[in-house]
Amino acid sequence: MAQEILPERATEGDGGPAGGPAGGAPSAEDRAASGPAASAPAARKPPHRPLYRGGRAGWPRTLLAVAAGLALWLAFPPADLTPLVFPGVALLTLALHGLPARTGAWLGFVSGVVFFIPVLQGLVKIGPDAWILLAVVQALYFIPMGAGVALVTRLPGWPVWVAAMWVAEELVRGRVPFGGFPWARLAFSQTATPLTPYASFGGAPLVSFLTALIGALLAYGVIAVLRARARAREETGAPPILRASARPLAIAVAAVTAVIGGGLLIPTPTAGRPVTVAVVQGNVPRLGMDFNEQRKAVLDNHVRVTRELAAQVRAGKVARPELVVWPENASDLDPYAEPDAYQAIDAAVKDIGVPVLVGALTDTPDGEKVENRGIVWDPAKGPGDYYVKRHPVPFGEYLPFRDILTRLITRFERIPRDFAHGTRDPVMRLGPATVGDVICFEVAYDGEVRDAAAADLVVVQTNNATYGKTSLPPQQIAMSRLRAVEHGRTILVAATSGISAIVAPDGRMIDRSREFVPDIQVASVPARSAVTPADRAGAAPEWALAALAAGAAGWAAWFTRRKNEGN
Repeated sequence: MAQEILPERATEGDGGPAGGPAGGAPSAEDRAASGPAASAPAARKPPHRPLYRGGRAGWPRTLLAVAAGLALWLAFPPADLTPLVFPGVALLTLALHGLPARTGAWLGFVSGVVFFIPVLQGLVKIGPDAWILLAVVQALYFIPMGAGVALVTRLPGWPVWVAAMWVAEELVRGRVPFGGFPWARLAFSQTATPLTPYASFGGAPLVSFLTALIGALLAYGVIAVLRARARAREETGAPPILRASARPLAIAVAAVTAVIGGGLLIPTPTAGRPVTVAVVQGNVPRLGMDFNEQRKAVLDNHVRVTRELAAQVRAGKVARPELVVWPENASDLDPYAEPDAYQAIDAAVKDIGVPVLVGALTDTPDGEKVENRGIVWDPAKGPGDYYVKRHPVPFGEYLPFRDILTRLITRFERIPRDFAHGTRDPVMRLGPATVGDVICFEVAYDGEVRDAAAADLVVVQTNNATYGKTSLPPQQIAMSRLRAVEHGRTILVAATSGISAIVAPDGRMIDRSREFVPDIQVASVPARSAVTPADRAGAAPEWALAALAAGAAGWAAWFTRRKNEGN
């Protein structure tokens, strides 16, 4: 396996580790790195490929790619074996190091499939076919990344270019097509680590970059040791392995130490104007896709729990909140069109006596679409300002190619009308503070959360009932924790069935609910208006790192072509 991950043994011609880095004849260094067998006469070589090769990539590299995908998966919730993300990136880098681009593309896809299938396991509630299909589609984005990593590992300073490749992959995956699917980014595994504070400077893209950089530096150190070992086997009187690899190992260790140490030195905010908030989790009648058929029961649950909160306040058991947050889909009955729903919500809001942010589904004025709203409901004035979800979920809340797909897949009949794409500002006044509303899936998108962070508090209204008891609710909480640090804001997560949470601006969990139980969370939290460097920078760090990756890939392709021409 040592020989299989050395770049000098890769050629574009056969896709396997057989020649120099540009596909020409092996150099003296190649022969040394390959061991004595590489310099043996051609006639003594076996006429067939060794049995350990798996296709064009070779079994050692293929197994490394598979192991990388598994390690990456385990770094994410609910396993939360966070440190495994670094060997995950390292293993994939070792598998791709110095390979031809097309072989790297294949191994990238293999690793992506192994990663995305388990990390998106929660989608099995929609259907096994939808789960596997989406996982495979997400793995397709690892194809250009795998090819790019294979190319840039031929350049000086390649750990930096490898890390930039991860950011470029996440940029494209989070935007194309239909607005993208930015779930399971490397940054979302780093919600309580020394790398988390970097989010306040460069957002999730910078955290992903540094996470990948540490993994690539680990691979750099491993390759240094393997090369030293290969030279020691070949050359008489070669220096000991550790001494021969001391300089690259020292570079790797120093760089990793600097990245981790730098994160520990970044202060995270904790102070702010105190505001007492309440998050209500009313729960749903039962788990599964059909819970929406029980719309009145879901609304009644949230009304009842809010009245319980009011009773506890009157009894002096909890502090009186200054604002209350309900989750997405707390009312699937349109309160503007359904008098019973309006009266039930209005009575509960009057009982608690403070403004409530109510998650409700409403009809558009023409009745053709549905709006997913967060409505500011005042105890004296009733419903007022509102936000409409700007990023509805494709194939979940609206159907691209509706006419074709509904004929082919009967399951899409569950979406009789498309959800409208909102255009309103997410910042609203809710009692003594401004709140920025983010609805469910939108928490994964940098731009949507950045807009909401212009408020004093950020609210995530979500409905996880369909995906309860799977990997998706804890992964969504992890995203909220990173967002809190990124923007220096308290995050209030209100979920119909859990997981609801109150997250401090430094990412600490102030409160967290269990799933499928009613829950009331009351806390005094800091409301903040200070702007972080990440807010000021916006999307610039992500685009800059992606441009760095593209430039490195172009440089590597030119370098390889020129070397081929020279041979």
